[in-house]
Amino acid sequence: MIQQKTERYNMKTSEAWSLVGGLSKPSKMPGWAYGLPAKECKTGSKLVKIKGSTCHGCYALKGCYVFKVVQAAQYKRLESINNPLWVGAMSLLINSKKSKWFRWHDSGDIQSEEHLLKIFAVCKLTPDVKHWMPTREAWTKHFLPLCPANLIIRFSAPMVDQAAPASWPNTSTVVKTGASCPAPQQNNECRDCRACWSKDVKNVAYGQH
Repeated sequence: MIQQKTERYNMKTSEAWSLVGGLSKPSKMPGWAYGLPAKECKTGSKLVKIKGSTCHGCYALKGCYVFKVVQAAQYKRLESINNPLWVGAMSLLINSKKSKWFRWHDSGDIQSEEHLLKIFAVCKLTPDVKHWMPTREAWTKHFLPLCPANLIIRFSAPMVDQAAPASWPNTSTVVKTGASCPAPQQNNECRDCRACWSKDVKNVAYGQH
């Protein structure tokens, strides 16, 4: 079991930022986020080669995501996951932002079981924050009984217009028509929508990019 490190109380926010490689602030979302290199997705790196998959033409493999400074920050974040102070540093940063909403992996995905358990520990240390984590890693389902109450894990269907597995309590899909996400009609902003963070919303359907 991952220990919930308390070293965060002896760490400055600037030190925590440097240790984990910082956070990101997507313009469309109500809070902060954390991203890893999309090239390092375990399942996504395979799906991206398959036409018709939800990862084919991935937004996180183009645009500002390919800038050298962005790539450097993302790879620093990837390397820092193994740092024993990562849990404390992440919880310090998230709490310092005073935001009720946080998204894991606006780019990238879960890397390992240890990574997932560390995220669980961060969520427990940030009890006033609602966390949302989309994933294409099906094995994470086995860890749902350990998932903190303030974290929602949404399994993402791998193919466009494919129904999400009914066995998952919360999912997301990508569709050509009939999207439920209102962002495209709201200047690509969440605004007052919080469906992605709500466990009462079984599936969120995003329009195909």
